[in-house]
Amino acid sequence: MKNLLKTAAVALLVTFGFSINAQNTSYQINKQKRVLLVMSSYDDMGLSGKQTGTWFTELAAPYYILTNAGFEVVLASPKGGEAPIDLLSMKIPFTTEYTEKFLQDPVALFAARTTRKLRDIDYNTFDAVFVPGGYGLLTDLASDQFLLKLIRDFYETGRPIAMVCHAPAILRDVKLTNGEYLVKGLNLTGFKDAEDAEIELDRHLLFSLEQELKRRGANYKSVANWAPNVVIDGPLMTGQSPASAAPLAEALRDRLKK
Repeated sequence: MKNLLKTAAVALLVTFGFSINAQNTSYQINKQKRVLLVMSSYDDMGLSGKQTGTWFTELAAPYYILTNAGFEVVLASPKGGEAPIDLLSMKIPFTTEYTEKFLQDPVALFAARTTRKLRDIDYNTFDAVFVPGGYGLLTDLASDQFLLKLIRDFYETGRPIAMVCHAPAILRDVKLTNGEYLVKGLNLTGFKDAEDAEIELDRHLLFSLEQELKRRGANYKSVANWAPNVVIDGPLMTGQSPASAAPLAEALRDRLKK
């Protein structure tokens, strides 16, 4: 009888031990940081007839920098499905090592062709959001009420919001729960008017990122055209130009690792 009880006790301890180990393993798995990468679904610059979408390296650089760090990166867009890439950004001299790798990566290509529908996302399960630039977002993401609320909630809970190139334009209409514009008094950057003018696309824009954010009270900071420039103020992390995509993603990676 004693041997039987001893055997049963050992079995119980082993089972309990496996259960604890399984829970700990699950806990470790669930601790993986998650980043929501939001792309535009818009590919038309209106009467100009120019094709647009997301600027390629601003998608590819954060995708690899964040996934290589062990984070889960989920791609989403307002319409879901395939998100357009700006054709100009797929041509030399705008290509990078990240875009070349992306084009040869079936997993990355599948992710860009099957983005999740933004409004179906429970963004409370994510640790950070990254928004690549491109002209398409001025039409859809900048007025997407779900995304504006997401950004407000991330900011007010201290979760990082990384936005590069034209993506900070989305901040134009984001208000905090106290009714103040989120950007009021904040240091930030984004694609400058002089950069839009240099590639002769300034006359095709719905609005100027630089001027609108200044009107909302932002401390807009820029450097030379096309140079890398990352500005961080609390949870808000912004990059000026395509060359800022990689250093911005690296800054986000380092913050999430802390």
